[in-house]
Amino acid sequence: MKTPFLGGCLVLGSLLAGFGRAAETAKEVALFNGKDLAGWTHVLADATVKRDQVWSVRDGTIVCTGTPIGVLYTEKNYTSFRLAVEYRWAPGAKPGNSGIMSRITSGTGALPRTVEVQLQHGNAGDVIGLQGFPIASGGQARWFERDSKVAGKITGVKKAVAAEKAPGEWNQVEIEARGDRYTVRINGQLVNEVTGVEIKAGPIGLQSEGGEVHFRRVRLTAY
Repeated sequence: MKTPFLGGCLVLGSLLAGFGRAAETAKEVALFNGKDLAGWTHVLADATVKRDQVWSVRDGTIVCTGTPIGVLYTEKNYTSFRLAVEYRWAPGAKPGNSGIMSRITSGTGALPRTVEVQLQHGNAGDVIGLQGFPIASGGQARWFERDSKVAGKITGVKKAVAAEKAPGEWNQVEIEARGDRYTVRINGQLVNEVTGVEIKAGPIGLQSEGGEVHFRRVRLTAY
């Protein structure tokens, strides 16, 4: 007969073993292979424009022209994950707008219902919900809300600190999504932490929105 203490130890041991197995299976994978856009699909506001006119691969880097508006997104869906991406604005050019989308949940529109980590120069690290995607409560610090004709109801939380480098230099963005919490780091510095994000499975997307931007070393660990 097992004693209560022994039974408790066995249960605890089983739980710890389960956690260990989960950690072992959470391995980092490259979403971008550095050669082509295998594993990615896209949508553009102008359907007559071909993907290669907007997104191409050059020297191990995804080059996005920024025109027209659209999203290059993964064929697979993700809910909780850690995503690391390096990006820069085209050297010598005026920085534009872009973002990293995740939990895309409304079809394949050029501005879908999604949570977006903003990359626009000066606002990198803001976290926003497009088309009514809920991301936070109104009482949260740095919270804002507005309506847009093209992006619907927008809610967001502004970054706490600025950590991006000068235009033309490479930045690293780390996004960790666990349940309803999103944590954002830029160049190793914590810039935003948001709770109340809707928990939905969806693709991860790189946005085209008005300026040439480069992406590389796109790596993901799914939880």
